[in-house]
Amino acid sequence: MNKTPEWINSYGFPMVAFLVLVGPFALDFHLHYPDEMYYTDAAIRMMQNGDFLTTYLGNGELRFKKPILTYWFVLAGFKTLGVAAYSSRILFLICGAGIIPLVYHIAKIIGKTPKLPTWSAWIIATHPIIIFSSTRSIPDILLAFFMTLAALGVTGLLKYGNNSPKKYLWFFYLGLAFAFETKGLPAAALGLVAIAYMLFNPWNRIKITKLLYLPAIFIGLFIALFWFVAMYLKFGPVYLDSFIEDQVGMRVGNRLLMIGKHFVFAVLLMVLLFIPWVGLRLKGIVSGFKATFIQDKAIYGFAILWIFSIIGMTAMVSTFYERYLLPVTPMASILLAGILIAQDPPSNKGMKIWVRIFLAINWLILAVALFAHIGLGGPYWIYFQWLIAIILSIYLWRKSSKLTTLPHTLGLPLLMLFLSISIVTHPLSIPNQGRQVQSYFTNQPIPKNSNIAFLGNLHYASKIRIGLGPEYRMKTFASIDEVPDDYAYIICDEPNLKKLEGRFQKSKIISVNWDPKYIKEMIMAIINGNTTEEKIKWGKKYYWIDRSPL
Repeated sequence: MNKTPEWINSYGFPMVAFLVLVGPFALDFHLHYPDEMYYTDAAIRMMQNGDFLTTYLGNGELRFKKPILTYWFVLAGFKTLGVAAYSSRILFLICGAGIIPLVYHIAKIIGKTPKLPTWSAWIIATHPIIIFSSTRSIPDILLAFFMTLAALGVTGLLKYGNNSPKKYLWFFYLGLAFAFETKGLPAAALGLVAIAYMLFNPWNRIKITKLLYLPAIFIGLFIALFWFVAMYLKFGPVYLDSFIEDQVGMRVGNRLLMIGKHFVFAVLLMVLLFIPWVGLRLKGIVSGFKATFIQDKAIYGFAILWIFSIIGMTAMVSTFYERYLLPVTPMASILLAGILIAQDPPSNKGMKIWVRIFLAINWLILAVALFAHIGLGGPYWIYFQWLIAIILSIYLWRKSSKLTTLPHTLGLPLLMLFLSISIVTHPLSIPNQGRQVQSYFTNQPIPKNSNIAFLGNLHYASKIRIGLGPEYRMKTFASIDEVPDDYAYIICDEPNLKKLEGRFQKSKIISVNWDPKYIKEMIMAIINGNTTEEKIKWGKKYYWIDRSPL
């Protein structure tokens, strides 16, 4: 019998696979999530004015709806690697990958079987919301990372009881502190639930004297609250009104029908987002759950309580987003891994079916990508990436014929989807508007620190602002009538250009990308061989205007 190599069962394998296969999708604007603009715009403003505590929108207005830590993560990427799409996201991708070893170590502490850490690591590495959140510079993946660090602390305390090492108290309090400085009240609510559980659970109660570890508590409070105190001293209670409105006023609903609908939806999503893993054990899921829970009632009880706590909180929001489930998804992955391996391992046949389904989906995406790149003229390196994806998928298909139930055999085809998607979205999104504008500026005598007005979609403004970097001061305006006279240049979209017709003597296209609304036109252009003309006709265009009067 062949022994499985040690590296196969380590957290390093899924972590590296995550970074390598998701990285190409994450580190450019293949998809740009709208909320990213709040953090990238503010980080660039910080670089310009040297104020690293106050956050501004692209139009110059103050924004206090989220604590400071997410802004600093974007700023750290910009300061370290330069202002670019990849640097705005790279630390978020690393934090997403960092959840994998945290989950591995939590599962290892439970320690009932050596398979549990490996299965847990692969399940969390392939969770779609973990992946998508790791490709966006928004707070959610940071919240998940720091809450998982706190969960590692809780797990250690529940495992070793009142004699547990102090490091677990540090993990717990520092995890909560950084989570609170990332997104505020959700971290505090889950932290209070965890403390109450440790004090009162029926299996392994932790004494309050153990939990009152003052060094960790005081440092945690300082980390959690210093920005709030700084903003109060600078702006008074007005900033707190904006924060509370976002955290409570705009989020919490009170209609029973809506709460019930969101609760059911959250429960369904919590299960369905673990497809295909949950599909490996449909028949024995109840018996597997019972067998898993018996193995360590205190820790699995904590996981279940946290899962239903976030479901309950999510049910009460006025607008439901699937990413609200993220803080407890790592603990849910460990619970699912325990269920899958609690009795007999999942069948080879079931694993083989799922592997081949996702490899077939990969091939479909890669076929579409090849058609698009041949028709639209992709760069040479993208064909090399395509070839790597094809070779890897063929290798995995051949391996699936003699499949053993090791989690990486299913995990790799799942992660490959994001490599394949990055290839198919490349001709639509890359180079993004910011890089095209940046290229235009390198060949034009536009003075540094020029004031530039932007008229158009705020999300595209964010990408262009990243392309310009801190050397140019671009501000968003609602209309030309709001633009001061000292703004010598304008960047605008096509609808705004039509409004300005006849007012300025020069305009030039500086950015054009295919508009996803006109995919049919793009396909016909590829077939007819006139992609350049059709891209100008149907594409999303931005224009450069010199405000010299007629």
